Amino acid sequence: MSKRIRQYLGLLSAVLLYFIVHEGAHALYALSVGAFKQVNFLGLGVQIDIYRDRMTDTQLGIFCLVGAVSTFIVGWLLVLFRQRICALRPMFPRTLGWYLTLILLLLDPLYLSILYSFVGGGDMNGIVLICPEWPARIAFGLLGVLHLVVIARYVYPAYKRSFATAAD
Repeated sequence: MSKRIRQYLGLLSAVLLYFIVHEGAHALYALSVGAFKQVNFLGLGVQIDIYRDRMTDTQLGIFCLVGAVSTFIVGWLLVLFRQRICALRPMFPRTLGWYLTLILLLLDPLYLSILYSFVGGGDMNGIVLICPEWPARIAFGLLGVLHLVVIARYVYPAYKRSFATAAD
């Protein structure tokens, strides 16, 4: 497989896996509290629809938070297992690991600290039911900065070495 095709497939696969992790966490929580309604496919995205009247404000806040928490957990697992991923023989799992780590660690902090205010709120609309908006925005922003430091210090060097020494 050529490098360019591997990169495009890796990025596309990482985006799909992000949706599975993030929206999957929403779906599991909604199912656990009996509020799951349906899955909506919205152009380039996916959204879990719920019966709002079956949730308290706290439950809705948790519902909106679990997507980001799940991406952070899976992202950190990828950070912890980066050496093993980089040692895999096929190049595609390494490429997928790189893009998936970036997306899982950076997308939700960026969205929940800055971007949500430009597109209608999304998960932040529920998170503000359990935490004031500005402290939440600052916390997600700081988490994003921490994730950038971890990527720059640990993740990027491991993948850079892995891709430089690979002969696929």
